[in-house]
Amino acid sequence: MEITWHGQYCFRMTERGMLTVVADPFDASTGDEPPKLRADVVTITREDPAHNNIGAVIGAQRGDVRVVRGPGEYEMGGVFITGVSMKGEAKKGLPTQRGTVYTYNFDGLTVVHLGGLSFVPSQAQVEALETVNVLLVPIGGGDGLSAAQASEIISLIEPSIVIPMNYNVGGSENNRKLDIAGKFLKEMGLSDAKTQDVLKVTRSSLPEDTQVILLEVKK
Repeated sequence: MEITWHGQYCFRMTERGMLTVVADPFDASTGDEPPKLRADVVTITREDPAHNNIGAVIGAQRGDVRVVRGPGEYEMGGVFITGVSMKGEAKKGLPTQRGTVYTYNFDGLTVVHLGGLSFVPSQAQVEALETVNVLLVPIGGGDGLSAAQASEIISLIEPSIVIPMNYNVGGSENNRKLDIAGKFLKEMGLSDAKTQDVLKVTRSSLPEDTQVILLEVKK
């Protein structure tokens, strides 16, 4: 399958013979120009302009784009999607943090998109995700996970491949306020990471040890 990053929290996932999925398309009000994408399914982790601009996605096939919002189990064109509710611990005087994390199963290859998650889930919440081959994780802080939180979650999930998102790659003022990838790499004990324009992965090509891959933003 192929995974392409379009900036912020937005990814496009496609596998031959299956439906194409776009996760968390963002709105121009976030400061970045949203890409025009083709897909069959859009998943939304949070009702926020950084995650729910379904208008940026055009149907890949004839017919409307199908939209998945919230927890549940969905099967569409050979892709199995599971939305898992994530709820943080209640803190006095603060609203409870909530969101949906999605697992996408493309013929046995599982991708998990943490979306706008901003807290470290409990062990029970992590176990609900089951085996994770590829983890899409925010690392830049802001309204998402910090580098330290992302590193902690990775140690709990133990994915084969980690693809960071929502970090400082330049561009809009809001994006430049986020941490750079180097802070996360340091938390992971790495001096650098492999950079590529798109991730092409199969079950047989998965590494034995967790590998961090930095994807370039495709406009």
